[in-house]
Amino acid sequence: MPSQTPASAPGRRRDELRDFLRTRRARLTPADVGMPDGGRRRTPGLRREEVAVLAGVGVSWYTWLEQGRDIKVSGDVLDAIARALRLDGAEREHLYLLAGLNPPQAEAGPAVPITPELRRLLDAWSPRPAYVRDRLWNFVAINDSAREVFGYGDTDHNCLVTFFTNVRYRSMHTHWSAAAPGVVARFRADVARYPDDPGFDRLVADVLAVSPEFAELWPRHEVSSGTQAVKGIRHPEAGELVFEGTLLPLADRPGHHLVLHNPRPGTGTQERLEKLMARRGLAAAS
Repeated sequence: MPSQTPASAPGRRRDELRDFLRTRRARLTPADVGMPDGGRRRTPGLRREEVAVLAGVGVSWYTWLEQGRDIKVSGDVLDAIARALRLDGAEREHLYLLAGLNPPQAEAGPAVPITPELRRLLDAWSPRPAYVRDRLWNFVAINDSAREVFGYGDTDHNCLVTFFTNVRYRSMHTHWSAAAPGVVARFRADVARYPDDPGFDRLVADVLAVSPEFAELWPRHEVSSGTQAVKGIRHPEAGELVFEGTLLPLADRPGHHLVLHNPRPGTGTQERLEKLMARRGLAAAS
C-alpha cells in the first residue's frame, strides 16, 4: 500500500477551517438571520452567497476561504464572518486561529465575587497561601493562609500597592529589593494588554506619588511575562518560608488570575508552615 505524505500544518489548518465554516453555515437557516427562504435547498443551512452578503464580502472570496485556499484575511473580515455565522466567543477565537491570526484579547470584565467553587479551591489550598487578583492586580479573594503568611490586612486591596507601600509586607520579604524590578516589569506587561483602561493610569500615578522605588523603576520600561516566581518570607513566628508562586489565568474571567504558592522543597517551609497554620487553626481543609 503506497504511503501518504502527511499534510503540512498550514494545510491541516486550512482543512479544519473549511470544515468549520461549512458546519457553522449548515446549522443556520435563512430565518435565523432574517433572510427570505429562497426556495428548496439541496443541503441544509445557508448558502455561501448568503453568508457573503451578510458578512459584506465578495462571494468568490468567501468561497475561496471556505474551500481552504491560501488567501489573506484580516481581523475585520473574520469578525464580519463571525457575526454572519452567529459564532460565540469560543467559536470566534477558533476561527481566528484556523485563519492563522492571533485572536483579539478578551475584554476584561470588572471584578466580581468569585464563585463558590473557586472559593472552595482557595480554602482547600490551605495551609498554602493563595489568592485571586483581577487585571489591575486588585485582590478579589484571599485565603486565610495568605493573610497570615504574607501579612495582608484589611487595608490591602491591591498587589502592587501592597508590595510598594505595606511596611510589614516589605519587612517580611527576604529579597524585596531584588524582586521589585520583576514585579514592575510584569505589571507593565499587563498595562500594555489594556491600553484603553484608565484604571492603570490612576493606579500608576498613585504608586508613583508614594513610592520612590517604584518611581525609579517605572521609567525603565522593562517588561516580563513570567508566570512563576520564588518568594521568600521571614515570618515573625514561623521563621524563613520560601514559596514557589504560580500564576494561572482564569479562562472564564478575562484578566483574572489565580495565584498559588507552594512550599519550595528542601527549605523546611512545608513543616514550618503546617505548624504555624495548626497554631492558627488554619490546617488543610478536609
